[in-house]
Formats: sequence, structure tokens, C-alpha cells
Amino acid sequence: MSRVAVTGMGLVCALGNTVAECWPLFAKGESRIRPLADPGTPPYKFNHGAQALDFRPLEHFTEKDLLVLERFALMAAVAAREAVAQSGISFAGELGDRSGVVTGTSVGGQFSEEDGYIRLYRENNPRVAPLTIPRTMSNAGASRISLEFGIHGPCYTVSTACSSSSHSIGQAFWMVRNGQLTAAIAGGSEAVFAEGLLRAWEAMRVVSPEPCKPFSADRRGLSLGEGAAMLVLENWEHALARGAPILGEIAGFGMSSDAHHITQPCVEGPAKAMSWALRDAALPPDAIDYINAHGTGTLANDITESQAIGMVFGSKAGSLPVSSTKSVHGHTLGAAGAVEAVATLLALQHGVVPPTANVSVPDPACAVRLIHSAPLAAPLQVALSNTFAFGGLNACLVLRRRI
Repeated sequence: MSRVAVTGMGLVCALGNTVAECWPLFAKGESRIRPLADPGTPPYKFNHGAQALDFRPLEHFTEKDLLVLERFALMAAVAAREAVAQSGISFAGELGDRSGVVTGTSVGGQFSEEDGYIRLYRENNPRVAPLTIPRTMSNAGASRISLEFGIHGPCYTVSTACSSSSHSIGQAFWMVRNGQLTAAIAGGSEAVFAEGLLRAWEAMRVVSPEPCKPFSADRRGLSLGEGAAMLVLENWEHALARGAPILGEIAGFGMSSDAHHITQPCVEGPAKAMSWALRDAALPPDAIDYINAHGTGTLANDITESQAIGMVFGSKAGSLPVSSTKSVHGHTLGAAGAVEAVATLLALQHGVVPPTANVSVPDPACAVRLIHSAPLAAPLQVALSNTFAFGGLNACLVLRRRI
């Protein structure tokens, strides 16, 4: 089996349109969860979200492209462009056949669906837009990336709610490690600020009326966000041979199913995903220097994740730095794992644990070493990135600084 290098990263979210724009805000814990541009009519029961307000599609695409692609797919392509440009990789010739694209999204093209329903049920117009199907299909981002870069190998999309893009990165990692692929573009994207979807989340009663504050004693729920993140994964020797920048390494991946409840988490499932990821990386728990937590800010999730960390790391759990970057970029649902993998790789590169924003007082029921208020400078070598989803689907990536 081969080592798997990360040679490129791309990111679009509420923090900015590039990795370079986003990292300083990650590092400071500067939250971009702000009042919604459209508070709803009647107003939503929550009024904050992490919208990518600086992402303007016409700066990146033609008007013709916008007829075919939804916002989530547009952001996926822009993130992939940044990752490929940083990597310096070309998929021309045989490499195009030996490369793949694996993306994750939870809800796909919501705006086109919503527009179609308005036409059908509000306006009694039976003629919906002719490109509704390609705009709404969840694989639109993956297909666009494949088309842009001439990638002819496996190209598909994983949809496992909030674990989608961690699953996509993990599967791409395994294919490169096992020699099925030489390189892959992997990540996820999500655009959630469509009225119907916001009303559905409102009905769930898990969205905070204020910016989320993971692991804080006074937390009131999650904050929604939108964005996309993509990684270029590459066979280590291939990357070295072409002089590629090696930004870090995917060292292991684990996934599990709670088989417990459709929305309520349990401790054992997340603990298994972390343990299996460590086993996959052939690393003991003591090797981990930082955990980028799933950390949504809901009462049940944060306590459950803390208990799962305690189950896996034992006495070390109280000293192991933990933080949740959802407090700055919101919960990007199917894109969360990819956005947070980028944040974790940047933390490893810079030797800085990003702080959890908005925390008042850490919840004593969450027995972890929560990094909040200020970043923590530390000699980081290996980190975990956790992602857990409705349906009891858990995914965990082991990420390593270049050594």
C-alpha cells in the first residue's frame, strides 16, 4: 500500500473564497456566523447563518454555466480549481484515466427544486425549467470537476448527510492507497440557504437563535453554513517524482454506523469510527495531538462526542486539545468533513489549534480539553477530524503533518 499525500487544497465558505483568505479567521476563531441576509417571511425562528456572501458566481463562470449548475456545484468547481492549481497537477494523458473524483453533498440542488415547486404548486404552472434535473442532481459538482480537468476514472458522489464529504475523502484515500488510482480530487459542497430547507431545519428545533457555541454550557444548537472544500490526493511517490508541494498526509480512515436512532447520537458509534481510523493508520491513541471535533453545538451531540473521545483516549482525553471550527464557518452539512479536513491540515502545517468561538463557559459535562478564547500554539504532528451524521453515520479521518 502507498502513502497518500495531500498536494492541493481549495476552500470556499463564509470565511472567504480561498484557503489563504480563510486560514487567518480559523486561526483567530473569528466567527462569520452573522444575521441572515434574508430573515424570512414570516421570520425564521433562528436569524443567524454562515453565508458565503463574497462568493459571486459570475466572477468564476459564464452566464451559460449558471443555467446548468446550482450554487453547490459552482462552489465545488471553484474549490477544485484552487486545489488543482496549488497542486500543479495535470491530468492529461494516462493520468486522467488513473485519477478519480469523489464528492459529498447532503441535499444537492435545493434552489432549482424549490423553484419547480413554486411553479407547480403556487403558480399552477406545469412547465418547470428544462434543466431542473441536471441542476438538482447531487453528482453535478463531481461531474463538472471531471469535465473541467479531463478525469476519466471513477467519478461519483456520496450522500450520507453530514458525514458525506468525510466519506468521500476516505474512499478516495483508500483507492489511492490501494493503487486503484494515482490521484483523486475529493471533498464536498453544500448550499443550504433555500427557504424550504431552512423551514425544514426550523421544524427540527436544533438550530440556535444565536451563533452556535459548541461545548459551551449555554449552547442552544447548531448554526447552518454553506461552502465547499476539495483536496488533491496523490500517490506519495508520484507526488515526490513531479516535485509537488506535499501539504500533509491522509494516514487513516474509519467509519461506523450507530444502528441506534435516526437522529439521536450514541457513544459507541463515534468511538468505533475513531478507533477504526487509528487502526487503519496503524497509530496508537497517544499519537494524536489534536481533535477537530464534529462539535455542532447541540446539547446531545457535544456530550456524546466528549464521552466517545473519553472512551477512545482514556486518561489522555482530559489533556488532548479539542476544538470545533463550526463555530466560525457554521455547519456546512455534507461539506462539513471536507471544510474541517482543510482546517485540520492547516492547523498541522502552522502548529496552531484554532479556538472554538463564542464559548461562554465550557460545559463541565463535556470532559475534554476545549481550546477556546485564543488559539493554542503546539507542535502538532497528527490529528483526527470527526464527522457524525443523522442516521447514525460516523466518519473519522487521521491527518498527518508532512514528515
